[in-house]
Amino acid sequence: MDEVSGEPELEVHEPKSSAAGVTAVAVSMRRAVRQMGVTRSARTLLKLNQADGYDCMSCAWPDPDPENRHTAEFCENGAKAVADEATRVRATPAFFAAHSLAELDAHDERWLGQQGRITHPMVKRPGGTHYEPIDWADAFRLVADTLNGLDSPDQAAFYTSGRASNEAAFTYQLFVRAFGTNNLPDCSNMCHESTSVALSEAIGIGKGSVSLHDVHTADCIVIAGQNPGTNHPRMLQALETAKRRGARIIAINPLREAGLVRFRNPQKPRGVLGRGTEIADLHLPVRVNGDLALFQAIGSLLVGWDAVDHDFIATCTTGYEAWAEHVRAVDWARVEEITGLSRAQITEAAEIIRGSGATVWCWAMGLTQHRNAVATIKELTNLALVRGDIGRPGAGLCPVRGHSNVQGDRTMGIWERSPDSFLDALRDEFGFDPPREHGLDTVRTIQGMRDGTVQVFMGLGGNFVHAAPDTRVVTEALRRTRLTVQVSTKLNRSHLACGETALILPTRGRTERDVHDGVEQFVTVEDSMSAVHASRGPLEPASPTLRSEVQIVTGIARATLGDRYGIDWAAMGRDYSVVRGHISRVVPGCEDYEAKVVRPGGFTMPHPPRDSRTFPTRSGKAEITVSPMDVVQVPEGHLVLQTLRSHDQFNTTIYGLSDRYRGVEGGRRVVFVHPDDLAALGLADGDLVDISSVWDDDLDRVVEGFRCIAYDTPRGCVAAYYPETNPLVPLDSTAEGSNCPTSKSVVVTLRRGAAPSGDVDAAGDPGSSTTEDHGRPDPQPQHQS
Repeated sequence: MDEVSGEPELEVHEPKSSAAGVTAVAVSMRRAVRQMGVTRSARTLLKLNQADGYDCMSCAWPDPDPENRHTAEFCENGAKAVADEATRVRATPAFFAAHSLAELDAHDERWLGQQGRITHPMVKRPGGTHYEPIDWADAFRLVADTLNGLDSPDQAAFYTSGRASNEAAFTYQLFVRAFGTNNLPDCSNMCHESTSVALSEAIGIGKGSVSLHDVHTADCIVIAGQNPGTNHPRMLQALETAKRRGARIIAINPLREAGLVRFRNPQKPRGVLGRGTEIADLHLPVRVNGDLALFQAIGSLLVGWDAVDHDFIATCTTGYEAWAEHVRAVDWARVEEITGLSRAQITEAAEIIRGSGATVWCWAMGLTQHRNAVATIKELTNLALVRGDIGRPGAGLCPVRGHSNVQGDRTMGIWERSPDSFLDALRDEFGFDPPREHGLDTVRTIQGMRDGTVQVFMGLGGNFVHAAPDTRVVTEALRRTRLTVQVSTKLNRSHLACGETALILPTRGRTERDVHDGVEQFVTVEDSMSAVHASRGPLEPASPTLRSEVQIVTGIARATLGDRYGIDWAAMGRDYSVVRGHISRVVPGCEDYEAKVVRPGGFTMPHPPRDSRTFPTRSGKAEITVSPMDVVQVPEGHLVLQTLRSHDQFNTTIYGLSDRYRGVEGGRRVVFVHPDDLAALGLADGDLVDISSVWDDDLDRVVEGFRCIAYDTPRGCVAAYYPETNPLVPLDSTAEGSNCPTSKSVVVTLRRGAAPSGDVDAAGDPGSSTTEDHGRPDPQPQHQS
């Protein structure tokens, strides 16, 4: 323990070689009891992910069929997320009266989150130094007056976090479009947007094509750019089931993550007393941004061996011959240089795939957040297509979403580029013609606030400041707005980087009961595999003042639009079945929605490629595409940084300071570096460094006081936690085709530095990104084809 700060001192140990086990159970229970108490913990956790309970907010991994669920159907991180929301600590008006915005802004993100559930609507008036209470009617009127006073509806942007329910998302997009804009940025813009674009173009639908049963029964599972042990721990149970049935698993990731080495299932004797289950048969430690070259090399081998499904290719695809010619010509020396892998390693992976009768292809942000992310995902999809792995039992595409309902939000219309067919359905249902011009995504919203063209920002959940790239730019952009509105459960940085006027509208959480006029309501969500089901919280709300997301959205809509178009906002706010009735008539695949979601386990949305091997693309077939083999170019003396989570956080919510799988305890300001790279830079394990990113603009992006950890990562690649390193991600560095920030391929330099001056930098506050001259040596990094 540091005697001055009272914080634990940073300790570094050997990384773990297994995930979960009894330690995970102990940590889960300790955190839950500390936050909720024994009785409340049992009542809450035993309803988590149950058919008659509520959906976990910590990831979007699907639930087993109701008859196959465990009594404890949750993981360590799910328990942490529930404890964080269901805490008994409260942030009351007295708390805000005692702490100015400046005082709050001096604390790190973990401290802010530990101050408990916000109990009352709060407002920061122009020139004010504190938040003060406001009643709901006045809050709604303030939002309405500001919105109606804009010169154009396009001067407002309405952000959505992936934790919003389907009902909240549907009413939100309906309000925004009735108001007159398509400015609907969401968290998907920053994570799986590259997936949505790539799959929509390749197979005609931007969603994965597998079920949980497919994962269980696959012959082979490829896991690329994903760390299930930390980000989707319940997936490990599915991988264990597949392994026990004989599946072979290939892990493609720069770091050897504990969850893909061995899983010690705490619900099985072998996980508690035995050695657990070995997960990955082969680990390919690919260099950051080397996946596109790797997939093309695997394709070259499969074509050379004639290990492709000619019948499927001829019947269901187009573009095969051009692609086959392209991959036959791959330059193996260049592949080895880009990937850091030998031809023998790549051949071993291709042989496993060749021997598989059904392969599931999984990926997450390790593929989606690069400049060439769309091309990379299309290349992985090419492999699935030429192997016939779409619409085949035990096979398919499996993008694993991180937020619990980010896929459902998109299904419900949270998209700045919704197709005319969806807008037509809204018109037919509600009697108004929605705007047709595409709106602003997340990056363009930030640019609009920065440039003064967006004057109002509303966030339905989330912590926008720390979720977005280029933290200092985002903070300054928000502070330029006329009004910011944050629908939240707990305090976060986005409440402090606020507009001239700012509102915090506290909402009920996923764990809490939602009763209107004596009738208990429920909401619905959609998981990563298109399964839609009901969610009902068991707890009394943290404060009687709280309102649900649906009530807040419909309240703002009613105050802003009145009876415009005759939309009955009050009825939707009182009874969510009214919302679901509208959903059933607007959203494709949701016909008879109310009846289907009340069934135990819900229902699965239609997916033509999976269901019937039909592809709603322009050609009417799956599109096999040719992409150049490009890679981010890293100048001499530079490294490429990937941002990642620790094991003790959910996105920007920091639960604690323990990343035990990677051996880091008591701190977060660390950077994982190969020992040879440290030596080449004249550094050593344990040295403190400042990290600077490289981009061709007038900003010098620096975060200070990071401890170097010698780690088993590919040469030339480093890793560090977000949001601490989000200030290094340039706003204009985005993926081609999707505009997704390139948080997994940031070109950086490491320079010997000193300890940071305050805790606030540890949370990625804009104070850790400066405009001082730190010797930025090179212009914007280029991709080489």
